[in-house]
Amino acid sequence: MGINDTYRLLGMDPGLRFMGWGVIDVAGNKMTHIANGSVASDAADDLATRLLSLEQGLESVLDEWKPDYAAVEQTFVNRDGAATLKLGQARAVCLLCPARRNVPVYEYTPNYIKRAVTGAGHADKKQIAAMLAILLPKAEVANEHAADALAVAITLGHRRDFTPLRIKEEVSV
Repeated sequence: MGINDTYRLLGMDPGLRFMGWGVIDVAGNKMTHIANGSVASDAADDLATRLLSLEQGLESVLDEWKPDYAAVEQTFVNRDGAATLKLGQARAVCLLCPARRNVPVYEYTPNYIKRAVTGAGHADKKQIAAMLAILLPKAEVANEHAADALAVAITLGHRRDFTPLRIKEEVSV
């Protein structure tokens, strides 16, 4: 990564009902907010339809913002195994969509993300929101899911351990 290079980063906060996303550009030590939002699925739909809705929404985000790198929050296992499994399936969409485009995807634990953004591994939502306002002052954050996704993107920006961009193979027909 050269000092004058600019990279577009996509952070994703997986969820079956709402999948947050946030896009930032990183150039040297400067981070710039580009966009954020969330993709929703209808709780009345069956699981396959909900996952398809998330996939289509995330593909639209990737089409529009064309990130160089992506990152997703890792799933923590809780007492409700069924909920954890469903969250894992939503997370799979977050891994699959960028990988399909040959965009490297990094994974970070929730505590690591909190520490990278606020300096404390057990920060609450208010602390994260306060740091987002400082780190990305022009960002109008759409909702809490988008805020979490921007925190994931910031974590990726702070890590600076980007692998070289993979070259997409052209398919001739």
